[in-house]
Amino acid sequence: MKTASLSEGRRGPAQIWNSAPQLAQMPVITLASLVPPSARVVVIAPHPGDEVLICGGLLQMLSTRQHPLKLISITDGSASHPGSRVWSAGRLSVIRPQESAEALRRLGVPLHSLKWLRGGFCDNALANQEQPMSQFIARYLMPGDVVFTTWRHDGDDDHEAVGRASANACNQVGAQLYELPMWAWHWPMREGSLMPWQRARKLCLDTWSVAHKLHAVHAYASQLTGDPAIGLAPILARVLLERMREPYEVLFIQP
Repeated sequence: MKTASLSEGRRGPAQIWNSAPQLAQMPVITLASLVPPSARVVVIAPHPGDEVLICGGLLQMLSTRQHPLKLISITDGSASHPGSRVWSAGRLSVIRPQESAEALRRLGVPLHSLKWLRGGFCDNALANQEQPMSQFIARYLMPGDVVFTTWRHDGDDDHEAVGRASANACNQVGAQLYELPMWAWHWPMREGSLMPWQRARKLCLDTWSVAHKLHAVHAYASQLTGDPAIGLAPILARVLLERMREPYEVLFIQP
């Protein structure tokens, strides 16, 4: 777990995503190197929307190829607006998966052939459900799968729990795991040393992929508006949307 709060990282301009010198020297990895021919891709998202935020560009690139694709949404994301009457948990449990469906459509993902599982685990409480979550994930993996999920040190309890559970499941089954940071990019630059740069690889995106990813992110109306009546800021803050314009996505290979 990082030492500074996420809110601290969001406020300052010198964040890892726009200041780390390691980004320029990072080795590039190709989609063909990541995903062997005919391999199945599995994306494991702690909450609906995380799949686009961590690897929307990858999903857009995969939409033009013939790889089988499975998406596992661990929770329904219903705890994203605590105390809000506008965005109640009941409303969010319905809306957030709908937003993900629209986002995937914008990325060009063929929904008719997408295998989409919803785990039904309790949002904002995954650290207490790590073992059953790992068992659940392993049940739907196969040897040779290529799995993408959130980094196990991302600075968010749910993201970290899903990263650990996915790693355990992949080890059990014999699947290839790649972890992607999301909130960690918004840590203050002084915490850059906590990033495993030696394991980081850059997947380059073309202008088309970046544009589609940005269009997809804007499908999440619930995450873009917050609730001003109770002082709740948007989850997708402006600085996060700015980072989404970068022409690459970064993933960590396993040691």
